[in-house]
Amino acid sequence: MEVQVLTSILGAVVSETGRLVCGCISSNIKNTVRWKSNLRSLEKERKKLMDLWSDIKSRSESDDRDGTSPTNKVIKEWLTEVEEFLVLVESCQAKVTANENKLCRFSLRIRFSRKVSKLLGKLEQLVKAGNFPDGPVNEPVEYIPGPLVEDQTTASRTLDELMKILDDDDDDKFRRIGVWGMGGVGKTTLVKNLNNKLRSNTSLKRPFSVVVWATVSKELDMKRVQMQIAERLNVEVKMEESIERAAGRLYQRLKEEERFLIILDDVWEKIDLDCLGVPQPELQKGSKIILTSRFLEVCKAMMTDVEVKVSILNGEEAWKLFSRNAGEVVSLEHIRPFAEAVARECCGLPLAIITMGAAMRGKTMVKLWKHALNELRRSAPCVGGIKNQVYNPLKWSYDSLQGNNIKACFLYCCLFPEDFSIEVSELVRCWLAEGLIDEKHDFENSVDNGIAVIEILKDSCLLEDGDYEGTVKMHDVVRDVAIWIVSSSPEDEFNFIVRSGIGLSEISEDELSDSIGRVSFMNNKINTLPDCEMQCHKASTLLLQGNLPLEKVPESFLQAFQALRVLNISGSRIQSLPPSLLQLGELRALLLRDCFFLEELPPLGVLRRLQMLDLRATRIRELPKGMENLINLRQVNLSRTHYLKRIQVGIVSKWACLEVLDMTLSSYHWGTKGEVEDEQTTFEELGCLKQLFSLSIRLKSIPCLGSEDLTWIGRLRRFQFFIGSTANSLPTRHDKRRVTVSGLDLSGEWIVWLLMNASSLVLNGCWGLNEMLQDLAIYSADNYSDINSVSSFTGLKSLTISSSNSYLRPGGGCAAPYDLLPNLEELRLHGLTYLANISELVGHLGLQFSKLKLIEVFRCPQMKCLLFYGNFILSLPNLEAIKISFCEKLDELFNYTSNQTSVVEPVAPNLRTLELKNLPKLRSLCRPKESWPSLEQLYVVKCNLLSNLPLNIQNANTIKEIKGESQWWSGLKWDSHNTETALKLFFKPV
Repeated sequence: MEVQVLTSILGAVVSETGRLVCGCISSNIKNTVRWKSNLRSLEKERKKLMDLWSDIKSRSESDDRDGTSPTNKVIKEWLTEVEEFLVLVESCQAKVTANENKLCRFSLRIRFSRKVSKLLGKLEQLVKAGNFPDGPVNEPVEYIPGPLVEDQTTASRTLDELMKILDDDDDDKFRRIGVWGMGGVGKTTLVKNLNNKLRSNTSLKRPFSVVVWATVSKELDMKRVQMQIAERLNVEVKMEESIERAAGRLYQRLKEEERFLIILDDVWEKIDLDCLGVPQPELQKGSKIILTSRFLEVCKAMMTDVEVKVSILNGEEAWKLFSRNAGEVVSLEHIRPFAEAVARECCGLPLAIITMGAAMRGKTMVKLWKHALNELRRSAPCVGGIKNQVYNPLKWSYDSLQGNNIKACFLYCCLFPEDFSIEVSELVRCWLAEGLIDEKHDFENSVDNGIAVIEILKDSCLLEDGDYEGTVKMHDVVRDVAIWIVSSSPEDEFNFIVRSGIGLSEISEDELSDSIGRVSFMNNKINTLPDCEMQCHKASTLLLQGNLPLEKVPESFLQAFQALRVLNISGSRIQSLPPSLLQLGELRALLLRDCFFLEELPPLGVLRRLQMLDLRATRIRELPKGMENLINLRQVNLSRTHYLKRIQVGIVSKWACLEVLDMTLSSYHWGTKGEVEDEQTTFEELGCLKQLFSLSIRLKSIPCLGSEDLTWIGRLRRFQFFIGSTANSLPTRHDKRRVTVSGLDLSGEWIVWLLMNASSLVLNGCWGLNEMLQDLAIYSADNYSDINSVSSFTGLKSLTISSSNSYLRPGGGCAAPYDLLPNLEELRLHGLTYLANISELVGHLGLQFSKLKLIEVFRCPQMKCLLFYGNFILSLPNLEAIKISFCEKLDELFNYTSNQTSVVEPVAPNLRTLELKNLPKLRSLCRPKESWPSLEQLYVVKCNLLSNLPLNIQNANTIKEIKGESQWWSGLKWDSHNTETALKLFFKPV
């Protein structure tokens, strides 16, 4: 409304002034003839303007005194302009009177006529502009007081991001904008800065006609929010008025705006915009809504088009903010180290930094700073203001968590050390053992449920991504709040002892009492445990992992924890566990990972509730006695058990509930009946496990299995079979069902069952490949009419053949009648002595590479070209990457048959990455004039004869990086100078 009024005033004045200055002669004559009547009109209108000015001034002063409706900028400017204008009118009238005897002169009369006419026009405009609606006209953007973020790089960067979103050329792209982050991180401060920045007319290409700010808060009071919007828009809304009636009037008022921005601060739940009275921004072009919330889920519920996360401050920004609030005391030499330590403990959270800085302002005694630092490290909110201003606001996020055990799952995370990246799988195992996640599901579904809980906590800013993939962690201040909650909770199960990662060398028995629910001493330097009678019979979790000096667990120590569900002593130097372990009848998870000196365990058969046993990287030689009685085992991890030699027959088949068996890199090799010693378990025994879905084992040889034996293997969702004494391989993207065969003669092996079930197949150091491939070709031909057989290898997506002296040339015209690997996405060929080109493999298996995304060739000394193009292979439509290195004889990538030479369509239209290393004879990548339109990355090293690239001027829009030697680059030939100039921007010498 204010913009419209200003526009009408200024536009009319400019227009009228232009007409008066540049008016034609006829207009001058007309004004001269009518100048006396104009003079009378001027006096009449002057009185009207004075009355209007007096009335508006009186109204404004009254509003200012009441404090209800301060006079706004538009009215103040109008009042000032009228005062100045009335002075001009009086001056003109005085001059007319003083020169009345001289007005008979025509030139003087013209000059006065023009002035009177001009004043009369301006006067009419001012009268018209002074017809304000009841109450003041709003400015487009009202200033909102708040701290600036100009000196905070992180916040300024986020502010710039928000401004770009608001100023996007496509008004319909970002109509609803979510700003989210943990409590106290500065969301409100950031959006206040955004609001104030919008006061500048130059901040946006298309300014908003009105910006409305409303604070929502935790307890949603729709009427209170409506009152804030109504006051901003000068719409009268009475408290006794219904929400629906108020919404209707607000809606109509906002519909009058050309382009509005509504800022809803501190939103805790979904708000119905129709109920509030705010038009859907989709229905009013250019209008937008910004909301701030702690919860990403709330943003999504409000159907935001983009969500901007507000990050914590970096170290330098945090120190500046702390220093500003603590004052000059931080510069004192004896205070500075403690001040810096206190600031670091706030971990970049602005609310904590400001509160702590203000609390310590002017305190020059070192003892006070030491006390504050110790209290922070103990997660005790004893420093002034911390509890009310930091801890309680963050606890609101915790109080808002809904759902079974989500709060307990959150609090469990505080058992881990400060700034610790927690493995999601380990965390979920603990939740599962504690009963915080439904035990009725299988482990994979339980993990999915756990991940869902983690996502809820992340969306609530109570957890964040860890430093490594598959990990999460707590912000240190959030962890402090969690510890504060459990330490102040009257409920026994929430009473924790958290002493993790603080450098302890021993545990005081005085800390352990019967009221404790969970105990964590992980990641310390503990070398001895209390060896005395204690009472800690309610504790369900005991975390002692990461205490490398610990060598012994006393008998009496475990007797104090008879209700344990989770016991973790991983990463210690213990060699055994005491018999008192067997008294832990409630134990669900026994975690002893990376106990490199652990050689034996007591008979575990009495722990019948045990579900998870982790013995990876231990020194055990055989499984503990009584293992056959652990019928509730769901997960057993024996990976990296390099000393394990024996598993007795009949043990594994008793684990009827077993879902996961991981023996990756174990020295134990499974075998079929007849391959193993008497009393040793066999590969066939695994088929008894009906619940098994994840399996990783070593095998002595490729089992010869009939169709009836394949049922249980097909049931597995994930498996890794390492077949052969030296079998090992690097992971790929398709390792869900991986088979690695190493050092075996494949000429007499039947691998059809592997291809039928595997997603990734690695053949390393094997011989007899040619015979094996011919067998597959014969098999496919014999079963060509069998539809099921034709699709039997569709699951294989990755094939690696390495370190082989075998020929791969088809013999006797034996080739598959169809593509045996139609879904192959990755092909790796490493160290194949006699391979001349990939087409030799194509001929055997009928490959068409319609889904192939990656070709990787390494050290194939006889390879002269990568692939023949035109017979079997007509296109590589999905190929994204080619990587070739150390192939001394390779002189071209593709060899084109005669009937294809005239075609210039690229072989691989979607190729994005090309890596070529140490190819001394390579001259050609493709045909002349062929261009690879999607190429983004090109890496060429020691390919000195390669002088032409499949690039043209259009590639400048797609290419991101070209790496190679400077000498090679300078010798390249180009189709035009423009191409060279455009692409040189992307070249980086190596």
